[in-house]
Amino acid sequence: MNDPKVKRVLVSVTDKSGVVEFAQALSSEFGAQIISTGGTAKVLAEAGVAVTPIDEVTQFPEMMDGRVKTLHPRVHGGLLAKRDDEAHMAQAAEHGIEMIDMVVVNLYAFEKTVESGADFGTCIENIDIGGPSMLRSAAKNFASVAVVTDPASYDDILVEMRAHGGATTYETRERLALEVFRTTAAYDAAIAGWMGAQVAEGGADTPPFPAALTVNLTKRQDLRYGENPHQAAAFYQRDDYKGAAHSLAHAKQLQGKELSYNNYLDLDAAWTAVREYAEPACVIVKHLTPCGVCEADDVTTAYVRAHECDPVSAYGGVMAFNRAVTSDTVVRIFENKQFVEAIIAPEFSADALEMYSTKPNARLLATGGVNAPGGEVEFRSVEGGLLCQESDAVAEEVADFEVVTERKPTDEEMAELVFAWKACKSVKSNAILIAKDHASVGAGGGQPNRVNSARIAVEQAGEKARGAVAASDAFFPFRDGFDVLAQAGVVAVIQPGGSIRDEEVIAAANEQGVAMVFTHHRHFRH
Repeated sequence: MNDPKVKRVLVSVTDKSGVVEFAQALSSEFGAQIISTGGTAKVLAEAGVAVTPIDEVTQFPEMMDGRVKTLHPRVHGGLLAKRDDEAHMAQAAEHGIEMIDMVVVNLYAFEKTVESGADFGTCIENIDIGGPSMLRSAAKNFASVAVVTDPASYDDILVEMRAHGGATTYETRERLALEVFRTTAAYDAAIAGWMGAQVAEGGADTPPFPAALTVNLTKRQDLRYGENPHQAAAFYQRDDYKGAAHSLAHAKQLQGKELSYNNYLDLDAAWTAVREYAEPACVIVKHLTPCGVCEADDVTTAYVRAHECDPVSAYGGVMAFNRAVTSDTVVRIFENKQFVEAIIAPEFSADALEMYSTKPNARLLATGGVNAPGGEVEFRSVEGGLLCQESDAVAEEVADFEVVTERKPTDEEMAELVFAWKACKSVKSNAILIAKDHASVGAGGGQPNRVNSARIAVEQAGEKARGAVAASDAFFPFRDGFDVLAQAGVVAVIQPGGSIRDEEVIAAANEQGVAMVFTHHRHFRH
C-alpha cells in the first residue's frame, strides 16, 4: 500500500504552541481540510485558518459541557477504517464516513491540574476521554493514519511531507504510534496514581500503598555498561517524581563524560546525604560509602575538612555540595590533586566552570536547587518483584531525643551528636560514625556485626577519636561495640536504643563517664 497523502486532519490540542503555524502549513501547502474542536477551533479560526467544526462532521452538537464531542462513528470510523479493506470502505461510504489521515492531539493537562492543588471535582474534569480515544484509534490504524502528540514534532512532519508529496512514511507513522501508546499509558498511570491516593485518604484502614502500582519511566540514556563491563544497562527517569526540579535524574550535566551506572549510584548517595544539612556542607562518596562529611560556615571549608577525613578513599570518588561551587572550592580541590569522577551541586559559578574546563572528563551536574530530604517513595528491585518504601530522612527528630545517662551532653556535644546522627544515616549498616567539629573523622559500615564497625571507625579516626562523639544507626546489642568507642576517647554517643540490653549499655556509659542519647529512631541502610 502506498503512503497515503494527508487530506483531512483532526486537530484538538491543550498545548497550543506551534499549532497555528502547523495547521496553516497543512492547509496552505498541502490543501488539507482542518477539522477542529472547541478552543482549538477558535484559536485557528482567529488566526485565519479555514476550520471545519467537529459538529459539522458528526452532525451532532458538542454537549454535556464538552464531555461529548468526538466520541462518534464519523470520527472513529474515519480513523479506524482499513483503507485496503473493501468491506470497511463500503460501510464507511454507506454511513457517510470520510477518512481522517492525521490526528493532532495532546491531552488535558491532568498532572499540572493536580500539582496546582485543584479540588477533586476540577481534577476529575481534567481527565481527558476523547483525546486518548482518538489517539488510540489513530495509533491502532497507523498503517494509514499519522498521529501527532508532541508540538516538537511539527516541523519534522512538515519536512517529511514536503519530501514525499504530502504523505508521511510508514516508518514515521509506526514510530508516532509507539509514542502514542507510551503517552496514553503514562497518562492513565498518572490518573490511577492520583485516584489511588484519593481512595487511600478516604479511610483509616486503607493501606499506604495501592493494590496495583504503575511507575511512569522514560529512558534518558543507554549506559556503556552496568556495574561491570559484561552487564548491559540504561538509565530511566521517573516522570511522576514530585521533586523533579532539583533531583539527580533531572539535573543538568554541564560538562564531562556520560555518567556511568556506578556514577549514578554514588551521586545519588552523596546528593541524598548532603541534603540533610541546613548549613553549607560537603559529602564525598566512594562505592556508595561516605568517606568524608562536613558541615561548616562555607562550602570550601566543608570540602577541605571532608577531604581530610579520608584522602585516600576520596581519590576517584564523587562529591556533593548543598551550596554553589565557586572557584575558591575548585582551587582547594586542585591543590589536593584530587581526581573526582563527578560533582553535584545546586550550581557552579562561571569561574569554577572555567577552571574545570581544563579537566573535561570530570562530570559536573547542577540541580538548580536543593529539595528537602525525604518525602518520596523509593523503589528497589528483587528477583521477580519490587520493594517500595517511604524515603528515609532524619527530619525533625531532636524533639524525641532522650538523654539516658548520668552525664548530660553539653550544648556543643548535642549539636555535634545531631551532625553525627545525620551523617551516620548515609553509611551502610551496621553503621558507626565518629565526628568532631562537625566533620566525620572515622566511619565503619557494611559489617555483619556492630563491634567490627566500631573498630574500623576507631582505627580510621585514630587520635581524633579522643574528645569526639559517635553515632550508631541502630542499637548496640551488647556493650562491646560501645566499649570500643569509649576506650578510644569518645565522650558522647547517640543511638536509637531499644535493645533488651539497653540497661547494660547505659551502665557501661555511666561507668566510663560518657553521655548517651537515645533517638528512638533507627536508620538502617542495607
